Amino acid sequence: MKTPEQKEAEQSQFEPYIKSHEKIPELTLRAVILGSIISVVFGLANAYLGLKVGMTVSASIPAAVISMAVLRGVLKKGTVLENNIVQTIGSAGESLAAGVIFTIPAFFIWNETLPGFSHPITNLDIIFLSILGGALGIFFMIPLRRYLVVREHSRLKFPEGTACAEIIKAGDEGGGKAKTVFTAMGISALYRALMGGVRLWPEGPNYDLPFLKGANVGITATPALLGVGYIIGPRISALMLAGAILGYLGLAPLIAYLGQHIPNLVPPATKLITEMTPSELRNNFIKYFGVGAVALGGFVSLGKSIPVIIHSFAVGAKEIFGKKAENQKRERTDQDLPMSLVLLGSLLVAILIWVYPGTEMHILGAILVVIFGFFFVVVAARIVGIVGSSSSPVSGMTIATLLVTSLILLSFGVSGFRGMITVMSIGTVVCIAVCLSGDIAQDLKTGYLLGATPKHQQTMEFVGLVFPALFMGFTVYILNTAFGFVKSAAHPSPLLAPQANVMATIVQGVMTGGIPWIYIIGGMMIALAVELLGVSSLPFAIGLYLPLDLSTPIMAGGIIAFLVQKFSRAAQFKKREERGILFGSGLVAGDALIGVIIAFLIAFIPSYAQYYDAHEALSLSGTFGPWLSLICFAIVTFLLWRFTQLNRSEK
Repeated sequence: MKTPEQKEAEQSQFEPYIKSHEKIPELTLRAVILGSIISVVFGLANAYLGLKVGMTVSASIPAAVISMAVLRGVLKKGTVLENNIVQTIGSAGESLAAGVIFTIPAFFIWNETLPGFSHPITNLDIIFLSILGGALGIFFMIPLRRYLVVREHSRLKFPEGTACAEIIKAGDEGGGKAKTVFTAMGISALYRALMGGVRLWPEGPNYDLPFLKGANVGITATPALLGVGYIIGPRISALMLAGAILGYLGLAPLIAYLGQHIPNLVPPATKLITEMTPSELRNNFIKYFGVGAVALGGFVSLGKSIPVIIHSFAVGAKEIFGKKAENQKRERTDQDLPMSLVLLGSLLVAILIWVYPGTEMHILGAILVVIFGFFFVVVAARIVGIVGSSSSPVSGMTIATLLVTSLILLSFGVSGFRGMITVMSIGTVVCIAVCLSGDIAQDLKTGYLLGATPKHQQTMEFVGLVFPALFMGFTVYILNTAFGFVKSAAHPSPLLAPQANVMATIVQGVMTGGIPWIYIIGGMMIALAVELLGVSSLPFAIGLYLPLDLSTPIMAGGIIAFLVQKFSRAAQFKKREERGILFGSGLVAGDALIGVIIAFLIAFIPSYAQYYDAHEALSLSGTFGPWLSLICFAIVTFLLWRFTQLNRSEK
């Protein structure tokens, strides 16, 4: 078996875009200011969008594009590494927003719906939880960089991170590569604007199979997922689809069939199985299988990471005690923040969580935060390396945290409203840590490809965290006052906060004994069986947890990558693969950029928000809409294939 040092030596052959000996402007005041502004603005826009529709849009690529436009286009200055610093800071706001909106609204929901429950979570509480959770995620990710980003470089693609690097390089190089990337960006942007902005056709055609009750097939026909599928390749795409097929074409029909012979309610459902749609079958049953599978896959992933984590901490110990100035001897492109700072910072965060009033966490809560935070930071960082941030099951990992934490607290006699507050506070910190760790993992991949200085990126992640955190609590309060998170006479059209409602229901259910552990254990056994077959269970588990219609467009991209590999001569393959990655990166970028613009329009222009609401479940093309969606997606898929072809002069 190869030692960590041998694996590291193998990776030393990789040459970044900016070599380690080159010195160009990187950490500049203009980059920090621009990145901080983008972080706040994108964070607030995503907070509203996530509370409204249950999802956020990646900000890394839009931040990089804005950086190039401002620094190079307007100021006539700026370097590749400055652009990277801007996107590193700017993307943190979106990740923080996701962590906050998935959990914090649960306190408002309980205050509104549970008689006798009263927990006046304050703006200061939200700021505190945001900063500490985010800081924990960043600190925990730093020792993992050399394993996940460097040593696993060839296996973990980090699709958004790779796409972001390609966009920045294309803008710097110009020529044919830039043409390929920006052509794809234009196609993808137009597609997203017509589909998601104008609502000309629906995003996800779905079809219930009449001959297989409970089964549903569909596709979220977006260019971004097609591009992600090409970047991650056919194997990972197929593993995701395999998990989705088992869940939605295997388990769901089986449950629907058995439900015909069960006249009673089956917890946690509140209606008979015979009355459920495929979507309701997922929310009540399949989702919990996925949670169990992701949890076990995460344990396996952590086990694989432990040797390198121990090595990283051993190096850190040498730094702390002065036996070896390891970090100073490394090249610029391989210098992390000192391990002494990482350890002291993590300890300080744990102490602050322990002593802060109002969260009911105390010493046991602080210990649980550190344990679950570290575990799911490792898992989340690896997941985004496999399938990207957009498909990362953050809510599934948070649910797993809430479930296990609830059981531990119950065993210590902590229950009732106090127990619910403690569990949700722990879940909030862990969820935010997980979101930030996924973001910094993507950013560090981008920096690795470009030749950035890791310690600068790691420092700037804290800048990107603090500024939006100062505004996040205020934003949540304003949105709760204006719209509410629960339908009532005062709020007839609330922001439904889908994930937070699920979290609130689960914690309340555990405390009252209503959580279906058998499904979660079943999911763990399924993942274990996959591992015993010699196959990585984590991509499979992600597919089982996520809806089937997210795996199908990723598989389409994976099929194109397979065809390129299958029908290319050895001398042609590298060129064709690179062109496909460039085009796929452009698809991801254009989709993300217009997605952010749509989020701004929804958040800040009421007339457009009304238009969006009116057409949310419809399309301007009527009953032909689903077919139009498939036709347009097929055209973009063909264009991806077409752009992988070589000219006569290149053959």
